[in-house]
Amino acid sequence: MATNCPIGFDVAALREEIIRTYERVAHEPDSAFHFHRGSAYARDMLGYDGNELRQLPAAATERFAGVGNPLRIGPIWAGEHVLDHACGAGMDALLAARRVGPKGRVTGVDLTPAMREVATSTAAAAGLSDRIAIVAGEMEALPVADATVDVVISNGVVNLAPDKMQVFREIRRVLKPGGRLYLADVVAERELAVAAREMPALWAACIGGALMREELARIAADAGLEGGRVMETFDCFRHTSVAEKMASLEIRSVNFAARKAG
Repeated sequence: MATNCPIGFDVAALREEIIRTYERVAHEPDSAFHFHRGSAYARDMLGYDGNELRQLPAAATERFAGVGNPLRIGPIWAGEHVLDHACGAGMDALLAARRVGPKGRVTGVDLTPAMREVATSTAAAAGLSDRIAIVAGEMEALPVADATVDVVISNGVVNLAPDKMQVFREIRRVLKPGGRLYLADVVAERELAVAAREMPALWAACIGGALMREELARIAADAGLEGGRVMETFDCFRHTSVAEKMASLEIRSVNFAARKAG
């Protein structure tokens, strides 16, 4: 299981590796990576609406590196407060901001400075700065007040967290009663060896820290969320080096929904 990293795991090294990886995505989105990026990937493999994507600044869509499509999980209503959990360059945040309208708001939280800069600039370019705030923060300690968020969206980042139970507890803390979690993340159909779990580079590749599919609902429930269920599965690593090297583990990604009791 990957709900916690192995004893003795170098968490600082993992964080540095994550920041290095996504700083490079921010500065060099066309470079070679172990994961897909961009609007064509989002549209063709994850089911995003191509017309919606074309209306967004290219700086956001070119740097998109999610693994699923949390915006397909359920509705986002006008006037709601949405938290984009590790928002990256902000593509999902921009789409959510259009759904919440001028009376709603979106808070994007991210660890990587360069990604926050891109997200802030793309919000301005899209004319949505009035309803989007991009802030520095960590998944384990979200810079958001208790019970102030209607929807948490998360796309491909929980697998990077060394302490996943704390991540889910934080999600529950910030959600209002009845608030919803729309999460996309990497899952493994077979358990990884301990040696693989101990490699920071493999965690930063979204593999080493991937939960087993059946663990998602359990950990969400243990953190106080209810109704957890997988909604959709994606082959997000198809035609990548990860697919070739990890074929025996059947690495996939899923859309997952849960809610805080009302």
